[in-house]
Amino acid sequence: MSTPDLLLPAEIRDGLKTFTVGQERIDYCAVIDSTNVRARMIADEGAPEGTIVVAEAQLKGKGRRGRSWFSPAGQGIYVSVILRPQVPPAEATQLVLMAAVAAAEALLSHADLPVSVKWPNDILVGGKKIAGILTEMRLDGDRIDHVVIGMGVNVNTPAESLPPEIRAIATSLSAETGRTFSRAGLLRTYLEKLEGWYTLFRERRFEPIRGRWLEIARIIGKSVKIAGVDRIYEGEVVDIDPNGFLILKSPGGALQRILAGDVSLVEAPPLPAGSEGFR
Repeated sequence: MSTPDLLLPAEIRDGLKTFTVGQERIDYCAVIDSTNVRARMIADEGAPEGTIVVAEAQLKGKGRRGRSWFSPAGQGIYVSVILRPQVPPAEATQLVLMAAVAAAEALLSHADLPVSVKWPNDILVGGKKIAGILTEMRLDGDRIDHVVIGMGVNVNTPAESLPPEIRAIATSLSAETGRTFSRAGLLRTYLEKLEGWYTLFRERRFEPIRGRWLEIARIIGKSVKIAGVDRIYEGEVVDIDPNGFLILKSPGGALQRILAGDVSLVEAPPLPAGSEGFR
């Protein structure tokens, strides 16, 4: 008799190799509006660092910039983790890249797929989005009270079950491999990876996190277009700075430091006919 693949606290903790994350408190919900909303609420009430909120389904799953996240019951991972880092607020932007590295490495640990990161924290397979991360912070004066890192992963969603409007740009582990995955097993791996990289972050060792993000993202030297809040940026990615900002070189050569935006690659124009042999 098969065991239902549920994200119950006992299933998550069974074999979980962390010291803090997921050990003291796990809030489990069969259905919830948003794990991030609940995590922020209980963080305000004093929930300890490492608390996680996990759900089988979300009714109003949150993505970046107010977007929704497709969250069908029993097919994905919808989880939020509460952290309370003792660092200046300016360094909290590093957590965005840290969470993306943890999510990408968790996927790579379970499937041999061409996983990449789209700056700052969308996880792609073959150019299609398979996971997304939403990081939200609460300040108390000039210090961080807490940070909530929410993650959604399309795990066992059949390709034909993805909404038509995102089918061309989204995918799942099952759709890519033809296999069914243990959601609890994948979630354990993510929590372990997250705690490992978070340990480096707390030790103020961001460079290994930044380096690993760059390895997975493979974005340096690429021409991109970035849709910011109030303008469009275009240019070549030259670096990610020590706080996780993207450094873009404009066509005129000026360097721009960008915190957030929607990135799309700009394809190089085709070579003129007859010029293929010239370099």
